[in-house]
Amino acid sequence: MASKEQRHRAIQEIISQENISTQAQLVDRLRKRGYAVTQATVSRDINEMRLVRMPMGRGRHKYALAAVTLAEDVEEELRRMFREMVHDVDRGENILVLRTADGHATGIALLLDRLARDEIVGTLAGEDTIFIVTRTAKDAERLQDDLEGYLE
Repeated sequence: MASKEQRHRAIQEIISQENISTQAQLVDRLRKRGYAVTQATVSRDINEMRLVRMPMGRGRHKYALAAVTLAEDVEEELRRMFREMVHDVDRGENILVLRTADGHATGIALLLDRLARDEIVGTLAGEDTIFIVTRTAKDAERLQDDLEGYLE
């Protein structure tokens, strides 16, 4: 039986060699390689690996590893993703809620984590929603202003 690490390496190989746009396609490719996986397993793998769905044009997307690491690159990529995929930024006390296009919350949350801003305690991403917890309500207010600036 293959380990999770082996399966993650296989996923990395598959998405680097093919344009995989759905979890079902990824399940199919993994099964062809001998991995007994379910869609739920692949969904967890995608979240753990922090894969992002990158636009390919004409409404099509593909899974990719988030390769952004330098602070300037992170902010630039975040601005681009906000303009294209974030619909709303809302706040309640010290928690921000971002609404994104379906399937893009995880990739955007990864970039927010990589910002390494001290006022961000952590992020939690679903399919199209991200919760950002900040240290104080004042921190949340400042962060909201910054993030809303990315929408312009």
